[in-house]
Amino acid sequence: MCLKNIIFHIDVNSAFLSWEAVFRLYHKGGTLDLREVPSAVGGDMTMRHGIILAKSIPAKNYGIKTGEAIPEAKRKCPGLMLVPPNYGLYEQCSAAFMNILREYSDVVEQYSIDEAFVDMTASCRLFGTPEEAAEQIKNRIRDELGFTVNIGISSNKLLAKMASDFKKPDRVHTLYPEEIQKKMWPLSVSEMFFVGRATTKKLFSVGIRTIGELAAADPRWLRDILKKQGEIIWGFANGIDLSPVLATPPANKGYGNSTTTPCDVVDTQTARKVLLALAETVGNRLRADGVRIEVVAVGIKYSDLSYASHQKRLIASTNLTLEIYEAACGLFAELWTGNPIRHLGIHTARAQSDGFTRQMVLFDETDYEKLARMDETLDGIRERFGIDAVKRATFLNQPIDHMSGGISREKRTVDYSKITVR
Repeated sequence: MCLKNIIFHIDVNSAFLSWEAVFRLYHKGGTLDLREVPSAVGGDMTMRHGIILAKSIPAKNYGIKTGEAIPEAKRKCPGLMLVPPNYGLYEQCSAAFMNILREYSDVVEQYSIDEAFVDMTASCRLFGTPEEAAEQIKNRIRDELGFTVNIGISSNKLLAKMASDFKKPDRVHTLYPEEIQKKMWPLSVSEMFFVGRATTKKLFSVGIRTIGELAAADPRWLRDILKKQGEIIWGFANGIDLSPVLATPPANKGYGNSTTTPCDVVDTQTARKVLLALAETVGNRLRADGVRIEVVAVGIKYSDLSYASHQKRLIASTNLTLEIYEAACGLFAELWTGNPIRHLGIHTARAQSDGFTRQMVLFDETDYEKLARMDETLDGIRERFGIDAVKRATFLNQPIDHMSGGISREKRTVDYSKITVR
């Protein structure tokens, strides 16, 4: 096999569950391998985070799906073993996984916490054929770290990713361009990357059920039906993907955080506290990356799961917590219908590097330098002594986390002294 490019996609099998299983077996004296029984990692239902985050293959055989509600999963499998999430552990496992990959190539793109693309074009010959190199990587991860991965091999990222999704676990699969017709085209369009449930339903409605039928369709007709996405997925179905593997990720164009509240928010005062907590974490991330943003948006998910959002462009770019908060409060006041809220988010856009001089505005008496010094001081204290070392008085004796959003506090660590490890 002579390829111009050799791209691997490496995906950890049932990552969160596998990492928890390995940790319990090798570090907590456990004897039960969670991967071999119907089990799942699930959020805290008391905090309204009660969804399945990862499941074992035996759990998958019961029809349990990632993202579904825990009560629904329990109805499918009453004996389902649930374990709490531990993102601190996941980050450590992910780092160890990526370190092994970087021993094989200088061009590793971390696609998510549990998957990566590796450009093996320059280095593959050092380890044998592409298949031999992939087997070596797969076996090293299994033997040294204790969990398994699937590796897909092809000439571009799209086909490598599709290949890694073939039969699991602990497998190496190829999907070279000449194999597309045999291995990929017979699959349902629902298996195609970038094709979600709504797009699958629409394609089914026009008679396109397989990837091969999608590949054979007229791209102009697909564009009429699905707009730009139609042309993109037609290219994917034909194995076309020109995106490079990026060892350095592109700069963020926007930053945001959101949170599901412990109970429905029904008053403005509580909503504003949640928005302040979100502005704290968004502002902290902006300053850590040395950027400012020009657009602020607020998103509201109501108790009936309907969603609405509103955005505005700021007069001047900012990374100040209180400036982001005030913009968010104004948007919230315009957007909120008065219905109970279960989820709030602040999102930003048009991020740019922090080489900026603020344009003065007539009658604006805000001391922006003072606000910047305050934010810088708070960031320094929290970095050195922990995020709870200092908080605003409004959050004292309140159920709202003073720095909300992202990975919630209860998901970051697990107190194993309070649970039984089997």
